[in-house]
Amino acid sequence: MTPSSVQWRRATSDDVVALRDLERVASRAGLAHVFGDLPYPDDDVLVRWVLLLDDPEVVVEVVEGDAGLIALAAHDGTSLRHLAVRPDHWGSGLGREGFARAEAAGARRLWVLADNGRARALYESCGWRPSGARQECPWPPFPTELEYAAP
Repeated sequence: MTPSSVQWRRATSDDVVALRDLERVASRAGLAHVFGDLPYPDDDVLVRWVLLLDDPEVVVEVVEGDAGLIALAAHDGTSLRHLAVRPDHWGSGLGREGFARAEAAGARRLWVLADNGRARALYESCGWRPSGARQECPWPPFPTELEYAAP
């Protein structure tokens, strides 16, 4: 499946569990070196998706595949809030397309884990750079997040 052959659609409240599940599988595969064997915060992440879907400022877009959601991009007109692709679709261009959709809608900043090399490489390949701002991630073990900004 290539980006040109997929349809992005607006997520609905019916997608909340699938959004959480997609984020979990992508995080476990891509961030195991950060979070290790800590339990995934399923309930907290589910509540966050409910709140995001209820927020009229936030757009959550998804791509569906045969086995459910395979990509998501959440943005609010100024920031990319979340971007995830199922690991079995990494390298397909869906992450880059989701990022481009958020950027086209006005996103000019985002927060990313300092140790998320895959995401940082994507953002940097699109011309974005660290702003110098840092914060602590809200999930244990509370790794450092870096703010990235558009050129």
